[in-house]
Amino acid sequence: MTFRQARWDEPPIWEVGREADEAVPVIPGLPERWHRSHPVRWPELSELEILRHFTRLSQMNFGIETMTYPLGSCTMKYNPKVSERLARLPTAAELHPGQPVETVQGALEILWRLERALAKVTGLSEVSLQPAAGAHGEHAALLMTRAYFHDRGELAQRTEVLLPDTAHGTNPASAAMAGFTAREIRSRDGCVDVDALRAAVSERTAAFMLTNPNTAGLFETEISAIADAVHNVGGILYYDGANLNAILGVTTPGRMGFDVAHLNLHKTFATPHGGGGPGAGVLAAGDKLAPYLPVPRIVKRGRRFTLDYDRPKSIGKIKTAYGNFGLDLRAYAFLIAHGEEGLRHIARRAVLNANYAAKKLGRHLPRPFRPLVKHEFLLSGSPLRKRGLRTLDLAKRLLDEGVHAPTVYFPSLVEEALMIELPETESRREVDAYIAAVERSLADTDENLRTAPHHLAVGRVDEVRAARELLLSWRDLRSAGANLETSTPPAPP
Repeated sequence: MTFRQARWDEPPIWEVGREADEAVPVIPGLPERWHRSHPVRWPELSELEILRHFTRLSQMNFGIETMTYPLGSCTMKYNPKVSERLARLPTAAELHPGQPVETVQGALEILWRLERALAKVTGLSEVSLQPAAGAHGEHAALLMTRAYFHDRGELAQRTEVLLPDTAHGTNPASAAMAGFTAREIRSRDGCVDVDALRAAVSERTAAFMLTNPNTAGLFETEISAIADAVHNVGGILYYDGANLNAILGVTTPGRMGFDVAHLNLHKTFATPHGGGGPGAGVLAAGDKLAPYLPVPRIVKRGRRFTLDYDRPKSIGKIKTAYGNFGLDLRAYAFLIAHGEEGLRHIARRAVLNANYAAKKLGRHLPRPFRPLVKHEFLLSGSPLRKRGLRTLDLAKRLLDEGVHAPTVYFPSLVEEALMIELPETESRREVDAYIAAVERSLADTDENLRTAPHHLAVGRVDEVRAARELLLSWRDLRSAGANLETSTPPAPP
């Protein structure tokens, strides 16, 4: 839709697309069933209108560069600009995955070095950067588990994947896609009930999927007993790396007894997060499962690097291109900029931020489970029910404070849950500002909370309808019967 004014003293006219009487071009040889019955109605906009439109949209967005973004279980940390600049260099951005390996030796060396560094971070012997995202890495890990039991002649009996009730939603989905049946293990005081796990494991157990610290922000202190319970029946212990930020450089999944792990580069290693991708889901494996990693593998032969497909036990290729070089390069820059001591500082600072905020906010809302947490913490918004309110109302009110809401209603074992994570990139001043925003929101009137947000471009929406009836593209308003001969633009669809 475009706005035009023929003369300064004439009322403005809102137009939609090109005129309908334009001729429809016919391409010789194109089957008639593919001919258009009417011309394409392209939206026609001036350069200034486009600039203003997208600038306005950018000002409406919530983002890590404009405010705190404390999504528990979904670490949202600042992406260093030096990493962004590196990834945009022509020598990086213009690489093509189909190039001969002789022409991309520098890129392969960076990927190889990143794999070696991540092997040390995870305490597992082999690493693949091939998976496209975390859930893709999960699925690949379970395919490797299937291949492992197939080689052992046990696949027919290994039908179950066990999950704690604090598991991420992708865990049971990945298990089902890999052909297993997911079975939930209850928690006790926010951690795995080891007695329940011991009762559940059997010769049917293929794997137990766990993140440590878990999604309640608690370190599974009985992790050695958990590993023993799974390994004693011949099962695989899988590490969901969503919460690696809390233990980075301090301990490793390998030291805890995990056999295979996926990592999210966007959560722990400060690569871009969200927007539907592209992602990077690192896959790490110990000696037991390493032969089953996807091909190709990057190998160093003398001073040269190459892609090795000669891995007979591999689950095969799971992605057209090897990894996502732009994100891998950012993660490598982040790793070498921090070094070993810097990585430990990341974990310590994240844990400090979480415990500081938890203690302050615990004065206003109840905190389940034990007081000491790792990188994130849980609050219960159950007292809001006495005011006829819900956690969702508090989350919407926080948007009016200029900060993003935390994760809400997850994990389900806490009533009216709020899960807050303030990573190491947030200063004490920002953490204090977020605490003050929560306190002001809780002190607001019931009516303001119930109807928030009030100061954004869009108010409270019907979230179910918004999810099911997305309007993501330009719409020809003329076909909807809009009156275009008016000085007022038609209401948006």
